[in-house]
This record gives sequence, C-alpha cells and structure tokens, in this order.
Amino acid sequence: MNEFAPVLDDEAVAVARVLANDHVADVVEALNHESRETAIELLCAVPFERLVDIFDQPELEAAPELAEALPRPKASKLLTAMSVDRAADILRELDEPARSELLGALAPPLRATLLSILGYPEGSAASIMTTEFVSVPSDWTVGRTLDHIRKVERSRETIYAIYIVDPETHLLLRATGLRRLITGNPEDSILSVAPDRMPVAVTPLTDRETLAQTISKYDLLALPVVDHGKLLGIVTIDDIIDTMIEETTEDVHRFGGMEALDEPYMKMSFLAMIQKRAGWLCALFLSEMLTANAMQSYEGELEKAIVLTLFIPLIMSSGGNSGSQATSLVIRALALREIGLRDWWRVALRELPTGLVLGSILGTVGICRIALWQYFGFYDYGPHWMLIAATVGAALVGIVTFGSLSGSMLPFALKRIGFDPASASAPFVATLVDVTGLVIYFSVALMILRGTLL
Repeated sequence: MNEFAPVLDDEAVAVARVLANDHVADVVEALNHESRETAIELLCAVPFERLVDIFDQPELEAAPELAEALPRPKASKLLTAMSVDRAADILRELDEPARSELLGALAPPLRATLLSILGYPEGSAASIMTTEFVSVPSDWTVGRTLDHIRKVERSRETIYAIYIVDPETHLLLRATGLRRLITGNPEDSILSVAPDRMPVAVTPLTDRETLAQTISKYDLLALPVVDHGKLLGIVTIDDIIDTMIEETTEDVHRFGGMEALDEPYMKMSFLAMIQKRAGWLCALFLSEMLTANAMQSYEGELEKAIVLTLFIPLIMSSGGNSGSQATSLVIRALALREIGLRDWWRVALRELPTGLVLGSILGTVGICRIALWQYFGFYDYGPHWMLIAATVGAALVGIVTFGSLSGSMLPFALKRIGFDPASASAPFVATLVDVTGLVIYFSVALMILRGTLL
C-alpha cells in the first residue's frame, strides 16, 4: 500500500486504478483536464513508480504546483527518483520556501547536482542537461562496458550513447553507440570500437537554438555538454524537442501581436488573457491612429475625388500582406541561421526586385479589375477612369515594394538592437505599411490626377 496515499472515495480509487494501467502519455493528458485538487488526490493514490513516470513527462501541466502540493516526504522521494533534468525543471519553477525545503531534504550529492544545474541561465545547454548518462574509462574493454550498462541501465536516461573519458583527468575522449558495442568482441578495447574522432559537443552556455541545429545537423540522439574538456552532462533529443516547442509557441504568440502565454489557452484566466493581449492591441491601435493623420493630410484631395477612397482598403491590405510575407520569411531564415545580421544588404537586394515584380502583378490585376467593371457597367468611375486605374496600378507597385523591403528589414533592425525578431509581428508590419501606404497612394494620385480630378 502507498504510504503517502490519502483516503479516497470509491470513484477516485477506480480512476486511480485506470491511471495506474493506462499509457503514461494518456494519463498525463487525463490529469491535465482535471482540477488541481482532483489531480493531487489521484497522484497520491497511484503507485510510486507510476508517479515517477508521470512527473517525468514534460507534458504534465503545473508539475511544480502538483509536486509542491504533495506531502513533503513524498515530494522529496519523488525528486530523488526522477530524472535529474526534469527534477531541475520542477525546482526552477518553485517559489521559496518550497524550493529550499525540498532541496534540503535531498541527499547531498543530488542536491549539489541540482544546484549546479539551477545555477545556469534558463534556456542554456547546462540548464536542460541530465547527468544520468553512461561514461566509462578509456582503458575498459567492450565486455566490461556492456556489463556496466546492464547494471546502471535503470538509472540512466539513455544508454544509446556511451562516452569515453580519460580515467585520470575525466576529459571527454570519444563517444560511441550501443550498436558498435554489441557487434564488437568482448575482449576489444572500448577505444577500438569508437569512431576515431572527437565527439560533437557544446559548452554549458550554448543556447537551445544552437543545440537543436547541432543535433539536427549531425543526426544525434544526445549531445554532450563539456566545460574545458570535462563532461558535465548530456542533452537528449526529447529535451530539445520540448524546449523548441515551447520557444516556437512563444514566437507564434509574439508574431500574432501579443505577449507569450505561460499557461494553456483553456487554463488561462480571463484577467490574465486580457493583460496578455490588451497592451499590444493598445500599442497597435495608437500606431494605427497615424493612418487617420495621414488621411487628414489629404482631406482636400479626398473631397475632390471621393472615388479614391474605394481603393484604400485594397491598397492598405496589399502592402500589409507583402510586408507580412517578407517578415515571416526573414524571421524563419534568421531562426534557422540561414542568414545573419551581415546579410541584410543581400536580403534587401533580393526583396527590392521581388517587391517590384509582385507589385506589378497586383497593379496589373487592379487595372484589369477597374477596366472590366467600367466596361461591363458594374460601376462608373467617371470619364477619367483610365487615370484612376493608372493611379491604383502605380500605387500598388510602390506600396508592395515598400512593404516587402520594410518587412524584410525590420527583423534585422530589431535583432541588431537586442530584441526578439519575432516581435516584428505581422500586425506591427501591417501598421507601418498602412501609414506609409496611404502617403504613397495619395502622392501618386496627386502626380497622375493633377489637373483632372485633383
């Protein structure tokens, strides 16, 4: 019987039995849909080994709060049995004094390891690494290494990568896979079956984007973290996937013109949702007010040629769309390290002709639309309809070109001053292009329609 389990009603006990037998991923998904109180009761009722499996899943929402709500002895036992990197994740999110209380109840070696991981900046390689890996001295044989793996397999996060270190200095020398060990002779030296090259490694402060790119480039399941040659830990591919999903989610939220949500959408309170969205909306609204100022500057022209107002939504949306396209492409290229800050001029030279061609295509479509509507009698644009069509066509060329150029340069500018390029969100680019688009549109109208409608 679970020594920490509370007294539950029959229904809760039945649900706990189901949680003890289902796949752990399904269990986590079910717990995420329960209230905190119910989830805590159910977690207290499941077998301890199952509890460890559940908390080892990064998908478990509010894991720090759930761990804190457990009885202190059970929470300490849980952290001891969990993978080190996951335990560090939970402790990092806990507030004082709960964090200190849980750390104080742990064995000194584990406490020192967790404090070391917690001391690194969040998002760095060392902050998400695990110290539960297989490493052996370089003077061991294949047979001795396999025996060692059999003994420690349950306490290691992965056994597919074996790291070979100097027996005296503990410097990382080589890395090999489990397949090479299985196919090697037991009497062979471990170094003889390892690839004759230094393993790909990263430093403790390497950011997670670089980690993901390195693992993808070299097709690795784990990446060693070394400090001055000494092996500190490893970052496994599942940890990289989890952190990249989290970062991508933040980027998507920012790109949509709002602060990143730190809770699932359906768990976010109404007030918190308003706080996350209101600030950006107000900022975008205030910037959009510049559009009204731009239109006021051309109030006289609008009174003389009211027909020009029909195409304002068309003009503004086209410029905003082209700017958003360029921004999306550049932000993605920057994230994948396909381009760097020094490549801004190459991007500008690429987007300038692209914008001209795209603008010409849209301008041609706009001219054809006005001509067809005039020819078939759907709308009478007046005796100067050809000049109006030329105005719309020329303005679209200028606005789409400006949108593409400004949308591609804005991420570079933001990154150069230290901001996240994802902050160059589509709404922000659209607002910028809206204001300048109106200026371009009415300036073109003044040049083409002067002496006729204006």
